[in-house]
Order: sequence, then C-alpha cells, then structure tokens
Amino acid sequence: MKNAKYAVYNSFMSEKKPHTLPPSVIYCFFALGIISAIAFRAIIVFQRLEPSWVRPVWYVGVIGYMIFFLYRYYISEKRKNAIEKFQLIDKVKANACLTDEDREVVVYLLSSLRKSPENINYFIIFLLSVLAIVIDIF
Repeated sequence: MKNAKYAVYNSFMSEKKPHTLPPSVIYCFFALGIISAIAFRAIIVFQRLEPSWVRPVWYVGVIGYMIFFLYRYYISEKRKNAIEKFQLIDKVKANACLTDEDREVVVYLLSSLRKSPENINYFIIFLLSVLAIVIDIF
C-alpha cells in the first residue's frame, strides 16, 4: 500500500518539484486556524450571553478546522513524500553526497518548516484555551 501511495505521488512529483506555498496562502490558512480556535473557545461565552449563537459558532469552528487540518495534512504528506522520494534519510545516514536536486528538496523542507507559523498557531490556541477556562470558571 505504501509503495502505491508513493507511486501516485512520484508520478505527480516527476512533473513538479516540491516548493513552498506563497505567504498569502500560508497566512490565510493560519488565520483560518486561529478563527476556528477562537470560535471553539467563544462557545463558553455564547452559552452565557447568547445561547442561540452556540450552534453557528460551533459550525464555524468545526468547518474551519476541517479545512485547516486538511491543509496541514496536505503539507505534512508533501514533506514526507519528498523525503521518501529523494531517499534523504538514507542518504544522510550513509553520509552520501547529495545531488543538486536533493539539496533543492532539503532547502524546500527547511524553508517550509521555517515559513510555517504553526508554532505561533499552537501557542495562540494554548493561550485561548487558558482564557476560555478562566472565563468559564469566573
């Protein structure tokens, strides 16, 4: 099954080298993740202030997270597949010389990690969760 998965990916990748997405796309999905996180934490507030808003806000959170996590899945698969296709782990373990194409893929992987605001997203979600708990307790 794993080989079939990479065969499909390899046929796609043979036409196109992995590359990072434009910052506008990255930050659009970042914003979607934050909006979804806010929506879920805001449910606590809406339960007290305006219960009729709980359900719509919940849908915003769920649908937003569905899209956001599908995007994150795509990015994760893209990175893993690039590592697999170019056998980067094996080459590094064997201290083998990397080709120019291998180096381009390594630059893509490192750039992708550096450009991703996922660590900020995780921290904001943590802070929003703490805030939601505090609001609920008091």
